[in-house]
Amino acid sequence: MEVGQMQRRLMEYTKSLFMEGVLDNQFIQLQQLADESNPDFVVEVVSLFFEDSERLLNDLTRALDQPNIDFKMVDAHVHQLKGSSSSIGAQRVKNACIAFRNFCEEQNIEACFRCLQQVKQEYYLVKNKLETLFKMEQQIVAAGGSIPMMELSF
Repeated sequence: MEVGQMQRRLMEYTKSLFMEGVLDNQFIQLQQLADESNPDFVVEVVSLFFEDSERLLNDLTRALDQPNIDFKMVDAHVHQLKGSSSSIGAQRVKNACIAFRNFCEEQNIEACFRCLQQVKQEYYLVKNKLETLFKMEQQIVAAGGSIPMMELSF
């Protein structure tokens, strides 16, 4: 496949992530922070998000498995996950965390378990989609092309 075609596929794929609500404009702002001196900036930041999120999801699972659930601790973990997902533009993860926090406040155990599953589902979706996006970018660079920038137009 030629570079121009790969770039068009990347743009369409990226656009679909915004249309599906997987990502928001914060992701574009993150991309704009990368430059020649640090071309892997987005991949590095998102990789840290993945590591952090995996740890927080494990912490949340453990916290909700306790006989006496510490809802303040659960809420603190969800708040942290909400902040980090918001900072990379993982919109659906952030939105799932907002609902989760409301149920923590109500100390609704069943709803918290449902929210944990929803947050995990949204997290693994965005992780899978971003890994695909980064692979597409790597293929374009390996073929001698450059990564086209998305505009804040949708």
